[in-house]
Amino acid sequence: MNCPFCKHDDSRVVDSRVVEDGLQIRRRRECPECGQRFSTQETTILNVIKRSGISEPFSRAKVINGVRKACQGRPVSEDDLARLASCVEETLRKSGQADIEAHEVGMAILAPLKELDAVAYLRFASVYRNFASLADFEGEISLLREFPTAAATLASNEENSSVKNSAMKSVSPRG
Repeated sequence: MNCPFCKHDDSRVVDSRVVEDGLQIRRRRECPECGQRFSTQETTILNVIKRSGISEPFSRAKVINGVRKACQGRPVSEDDLARLASCVEETLRKSGQADIEAHEVGMAILAPLKELDAVAYLRFASVYRNFASLADFEGEISLLREFPTAAATLASNEENSSVKNSAMKSVSPRG
């Protein structure tokens, strides 16, 4: 590592720390030539290989934008989308590969999206799993009904209670 002060081409690592949930390493360095100390940050690069063969760095923003379209009109907040993108990146990094196919990114989105919102999951899955017919949708819906997620169960319970509450408000005692 070149010293930013005297441009000497060597430095000594004094201290190393893992930061940002293990995604970066911060190193404190000292130049043996001038004695100045400086810090560096090292990150691993996660590349996404598109169908065309072009490689580009992984972007949480692209994940969020893609999922936002599937969540349009659904009760999903920006914080929910940010957590989902973070979860997807963590999953991809755990694979240990530096280069990930774009299709794998889409598939990695499915599990956390299924937990977040079942309707958004169906919308997104229809694209990434290439649903070709109503039977594909029906099959996926039957799986969702058979194995409901915690979020889907919670949303269903909330909808049922809001329907009951609105029904009770519309009935008023006469007197």
